[in-house]
Amino acid sequence: MYALKDILEKTAKGEVTVEEAEKLVRLQAVAELEGVAKIDFNREQRKGIPEVVLAENKMPADVVEITLRMMRESGRVIVSRCSPEHIQALRGGLPRDAVFQVNEKARMAVVKNRDFSVKATGGKIGILTAGTSDIPVAEEAKVIAEEMGCQVFASYDLGVAGIHRLLGPLKDLIMKDVDVVVVVAGREGALCSVVAGLVNVPVIAVPTSNSYGFGEKGVGTLMAMLQSCSLGLAVVNIDAGVAAGAMATLIANRAAKFRKT
Repeated sequence: MYALKDILEKTAKGEVTVEEAEKLVRLQAVAELEGVAKIDFNREQRKGIPEVVLAENKMPADVVEITLRMMRESGRVIVSRCSPEHIQALRGGLPRDAVFQVNEKARMAVVKNRDFSVKATGGKIGILTAGTSDIPVAEEAKVIAEEMGCQVFASYDLGVAGIHRLLGPLKDLIMKDVDVVVVVAGREGALCSVVAGLVNVPVIAVPTSNSYGFGEKGVGTLMAMLQSCSLGLAVVNIDAGVAAGAMATLIANRAAKFRKT
């Protein structure tokens, strides 16, 4: 791994192109907070998705320290799976001029420097849930997608137990010409198969842990989604709203990029 000074010197001497230097620089920005975390500041430039701080099982003070460091370097921090204690610590530990947004349903916080703005990419994502208990996971995906510049069209409580509820919202997504649809469901997870059989864009299925008895905690849902016969359907892990949002964003932003060109 080259040091930044070496990259600049090689670029000045013409030993590497500007494009090659950019790639090398993208590999540099990993910093370590001693005894706490290794932070990848440059993930968004390198991968198209920002680093998301998982607050779960972290001490509130450590979450605040990581957040402050990332704000200095990146200007924006996304914190997931926040407890009330994490939110309280962030409120008390952030600079007064910081923009602090909390999505209580998703248990997520977004912290930004006041001059940080999200640039619209033109990517369009649809998010559907089978039940209202699936909304927190769907909201995780929504936060990630919106923070990456996508326009999100969400509609909830459309499960197959009352499948007629799906028709209007699904028609709306088709008319809006979304690039990808995220479907969040528990129990037998059938909604994703139905949607994937009706649309001509990628569908990302998210099993949730809102199930009980045989196949409890989302295991049965995950297995059913993996066994789906509908093509064009991919499945992420149980309750993985962040992962689904990240994947949907990569697809939508890539599609938007080529629409522009």
